[in-house]
Amino acid sequence: MTGHLPQWADGLPATLDTALRRAAEPGGPFDPAVGARLDAREEFPGEACAVLDGCGIAHAYVPPELGGAQGGLPELVASLRTVARRDVTVAVAHGKTYLGSVSAWVAGSYAQRRALARMVLDEHAVVSWGLTEPGRGSDLLAGQLTAVPTATGGWRLDGAKWPINNATRGRLISVLARTSTEGGARGFSLFLVDKERLAAGSWRPLPKEPTHGIRGADISGIAFDSAEIPAEALIGGVGEGLEIVLRALQLTRTVCTSLSLGAGEHALALAHDFAERRALYGTTLLQLPLARRTLGRAAASLALAEAAALLAARSAHCLPGEMSVVSALVKAGVPDLVQQTIDELAELLGARGYLTEQHADGMFQKLERDHRIVAIFDGSTAVNRSALIAQFPVLARRARTGAHDAEGLAVLVGDGPVPPLDHGALRLMSRTGCSVVQGLPTAVDRLAHLAADGTVPRRAYEAATALAEEIATVADAMAALPPASRDTPPQAFALARRYERCFAGASAAHLLLTAPAGTPHAIRLTAALERSLELLRPGHEAPQDAYEELLSLPTVPDDPVGPNEANSAKELIA
Repeated sequence: MTGHLPQWADGLPATLDTALRRAAEPGGPFDPAVGARLDAREEFPGEACAVLDGCGIAHAYVPPELGGAQGGLPELVASLRTVARRDVTVAVAHGKTYLGSVSAWVAGSYAQRRALARMVLDEHAVVSWGLTEPGRGSDLLAGQLTAVPTATGGWRLDGAKWPINNATRGRLISVLARTSTEGGARGFSLFLVDKERLAAGSWRPLPKEPTHGIRGADISGIAFDSAEIPAEALIGGVGEGLEIVLRALQLTRTVCTSLSLGAGEHALALAHDFAERRALYGTTLLQLPLARRTLGRAAASLALAEAAALLAARSAHCLPGEMSVVSALVKAGVPDLVQQTIDELAELLGARGYLTEQHADGMFQKLERDHRIVAIFDGSTAVNRSALIAQFPVLARRARTGAHDAEGLAVLVGDGPVPPLDHGALRLMSRTGCSVVQGLPTAVDRLAHLAADGTVPRRAYEAATALAEEIATVADAMAALPPASRDTPPQAFALARRYERCFAGASAAHLLLTAPAGTPHAIRLTAALERSLELLRPGHEAPQDAYEELLSLPTVPDDPVGPNEANSAKELIA
């Protein structure tokens, strides 16, 4: 995606890309060989994180009104995507500060937000997010860590949080604590805890846990034993903790797509480079039909994932009331689609996809392991699909009528900057459904006119029309399901997955309206539409040449804010 499309960002990703290319030189912090050694030793990538500190990526973690970057959530996603394209572990390790801070951005007082922004920007403070507990899984209502009022007006914390990213390395941690013995939706509150202000002996780190992927990340925990914190540590009101967390998750789940996009692009670059070099049957693997189809389909899948992630990031600014739906869609859908793509590319690479030393410093097997954790972060795929299923009635009703927020959608897919993010406009349930999906029939009408005069390929209009038919079928199936309950039938989860793909395809169709004919962006988006139909219609295959043009494009799309000098496979993995 480039500047004439709705923008990802406004400068920081390009700065990061330049710095990371320099840091990837032999012996540098982002040198793949260095990353492989750290991964083997399960060692934290401290030097690589220091490079990110020096690049100013923390500005993307802070709202612009508090001194942060102007590009909002799209800029944050683009920035972490740029890092994940080199090393998912580093992106996870450094990006956690946004996840730990976001509750304060959503519900903190101005004084809390200003103080936290200063610490993140000026002191490079690491912030973690303490939600889960040993033996509780993802059930936040089962949390047993308590916060009890003290005689001095503060609070006393007792209990443990685990497993938590940066629990040991972080100075600050946002802690969800039980403040009512009865628990329930209003029985939890949120606190921003500064470990440097805790009394000695009132807390201790829990050991780092060995992990399959992101081996160097600080996945550990923290235990509190009568740890006293001041009254001003409370974020929002007493009993509002769960609601604040659920609203914050709408943003963090969207940000997680950056990890998938970066990993997917890296995987494609590695596979493309291998196919280009691998000699077989008097030619190269890249020239063989099956390999070309696999690489082209992978590129189309990533274009589809990118379209969904881009409109999700912009939706936080343009359609914040719909983020309970949109964030669940992309948090479940984008990692699922990218993992499927990585698996297919692994088959193309064969044994080289599993070797740790003999091929490209083992980068493919590392990114494949690292990426699998993305589906678990900030609510697993099943958790997000359950959240989506709870909103099936409104989604079905609005999809069948075509009702949508036309004004918000126009700004969303327009070519201007995003408006400021209004955290107070985030809602636990969407009253207007999902305008990207519900507005597809209008987009199809516009594509018909553009196809008639040759502005977009005729096939793009036909694919969008077929996608609209699939959406109608999915909406009917949603409406036929019984009301959501604890015993959700398996077909509901299958429908949720189909709706995720409808959203991704509809995103590509909307973006195609502003992509000039024949440009790389129009080619990618047309292929993305074709790919969405393959995913939605079992047995359907895109035309033989549907993905062929993608093979002549850079394996890493151009930077949205200017030339990307690392947009070829060789340059990215060098």
